[in-house]
Amino acid sequence: MKKTLMLLGSLLLAAVIITACGAEPTEAPVPPTQPPAPAPTEEVVVKPTVEVPYLAAWEGSAHNASDTEAFRHWDGDDPAEVPTACAKCHSTQGYQDFLGLDGSEAGKVDAAVPAKEVFGIQCAACHNSVTLTKTEVTFPSGVTITAGDDSRCMECHQGRESKVSVDKAIADYNAVDAPDAVPAPVNDRPFGFRNVHYYPAAATLYGGVVQGGYQYDGKTYDGKFRHVEGYDSCTGCHDPHTLQVKIDQCAFCHEGVASVDDLKNIRMVSSASDYDGDGDTQEGVYYELQGLQEMLLAEIQKYAVNTAGAEIKYNPEAYPYWFGADDKAYPNWTPRLLKAAYNYQLAQKDPGKFAHGGKYVIQLLIDSIEDLGGDVSALNRNDPGHFAGNTEPFRHWDAEGEVPAACTKCHTAEGIPFFVKNGLNIAAEPSNGFMCSTCHNEEAWPERYAVASVKFPSGAEVSFGGKDAEGKFVADDGNLCLLCHQGRSSKVTVDGAIKSSGAADVDSGPAEGKRLGFSNIHYFAAGATLFGSEVQGAYMYDGKEYVGAFTAHPLNKCQDCHNVHALEPKVEACAGCHGNSTEVETYRIGDHDYDGDGDVTEGVKAELDTLAEALYAQIQAYADGKGTPITYNPSAYPYFFGADGKGFAAWTPRLLKAAFNYQYYQKDPGAFVHNGKFIAQILIDSIADLGGDVSTYKRP
Repeated sequence: MKKTLMLLGSLLLAAVIITACGAEPTEAPVPPTQPPAPAPTEEVVVKPTVEVPYLAAWEGSAHNASDTEAFRHWDGDDPAEVPTACAKCHSTQGYQDFLGLDGSEAGKVDAAVPAKEVFGIQCAACHNSVTLTKTEVTFPSGVTITAGDDSRCMECHQGRESKVSVDKAIADYNAVDAPDAVPAPVNDRPFGFRNVHYYPAAATLYGGVVQGGYQYDGKTYDGKFRHVEGYDSCTGCHDPHTLQVKIDQCAFCHEGVASVDDLKNIRMVSSASDYDGDGDTQEGVYYELQGLQEMLLAEIQKYAVNTAGAEIKYNPEAYPYWFGADDKAYPNWTPRLLKAAYNYQLAQKDPGKFAHGGKYVIQLLIDSIEDLGGDVSALNRNDPGHFAGNTEPFRHWDAEGEVPAACTKCHTAEGIPFFVKNGLNIAAEPSNGFMCSTCHNEEAWPERYAVASVKFPSGAEVSFGGKDAEGKFVADDGNLCLLCHQGRSSKVTVDGAIKSSGAADVDSGPAEGKRLGFSNIHYFAAGATLFGSEVQGAYMYDGKEYVGAFTAHPLNKCQDCHNVHALEPKVEACAGCHGNSTEVETYRIGDHDYDGDGDVTEGVKAELDTLAEALYAQIQAYADGKGTPITYNPSAYPYFFGADGKGFAAWTPRLLKAAFNYQYYQKDPGAFVHNGKFIAQILIDSIADLGGDVSTYKRP
């Protein structure tokens, strides 16, 4: 019985299973009163679609062009792998290795990457946990800069050589003192070319700061090209995924720009110089560079034959780029030839150099031509003063990395806007010359900043606009110029220094424990000269009367007489009244013989120059009489030196006043135009105060 029941249970279970599987039951059918069991259904999991941001943009970019030479170069090697020296920039894995993302040491690539695993530069190269906080990049020169997100781009677009590595190569071959000789091989390896590599855009952008080009000793170079705020970085000008230039945004300021080729025609007002000497100052900076490159190549080829002793040819598409007459690698490299060829290659390998750092590359090319013995007399290396980012007024603080607050107003691009807004200045990074926004208010473009009045070092407050009926100062564009062209000292400054020195009388040195040093008017104090006695910029002797502002001339404001961008005098505006002459130094009004030489036809400048010479002679005679010889050097601080070649220290109040006025005249080269009579007065009075004979002079 028990066995019978077990068998019946098994048959019922089998029937249920068969029914559930859809088969016809053979035994023990389910009673009709019981509903059939529902057939089980398979659960369907719907996976969400993952959208990769900017994928389509990246797919069309050079970073994804994995079938190109930049990524396929090593396919035929044995072993077929991207070496550690190249992997950082030619593979995603190598870049991640360099970042230390794989757990290895950051800052270097530890392992080669199999060529078959290289598929361009993928998203994960730039978007990962390390790059989220990466802000710095170190260039081949060893210089480290802070560049925010752009540091990702600059790790690869910086080149692979620099002035430092070129100089090291020359030193390694013991060739520093033999620039025109072919060095002997070292370890059977001949002295050869150093290739900056491709697309070194960051090197040209940051210019002299990172020394990507070969910068010649004794020369000064532009720093980073600032352009305008928001468009002075990699991602400011390029789409970070397509890599294309944001042409539509260039057109905001550059009329007629609709394509990349149109960018070649751009030339800003700050680029007023004819760099390549072809007489065309309207062509784009691209074409100025093109002209200089052609000149440099010709000079390289001439030098190679005449000095290095072998013909040289250049092929930008074939390694190692420079070839001899037999089409093999050029054999006769000298240090001088290497420097010039290196700079030529830098210009060739950054196709966007004209936008990244055109002026820096212009300087490199001109210096290379000159070093090879080429004629550069028709070439122009520098820009007008406000835009001459390679000159001392803007490069003086590079070593410190910061311009002190006392200097930023006039020596940084942001100085004037900050001062206009806040009434003071703070320390700031060095600038590469002025920018458009230095004088033009970006919030109300293209209006210039409105400055109602300017306070001079003496405390006097003036305005080119004068005052209105209510006695309030009226703004004038010329006041912008006065913010800087006012000098940094005055009669008040000198008198204050003398009082603080405790000197017993005008011919005595400072009291014990006190000091008396030279007070420097600073440079180009044209505004102080023009306003004369009203602002007391020069030292005005007590008991003497001095002329005030030189307003009698019909052109009596900065912008009346100077091109506000090129800064050159508008000589064509002068010629109408001055005998059609454009030689400003010959101009004179009246027949006053200030210097007493009997010549009433010479220009005012000649009159003043004679007086200045007489003043310098009197300064030296006075100092000699006290047993403390003095000499003057206009190009070396602190300008006045003692017999030991060190800064002159034996100042007396009388000597200080005269030296201050002498320096004043030296540092305003346009003083004869700005206010010649005022200058004649201070020079003659200084000579007289030192005991000189002024009986033959005509004091205006």
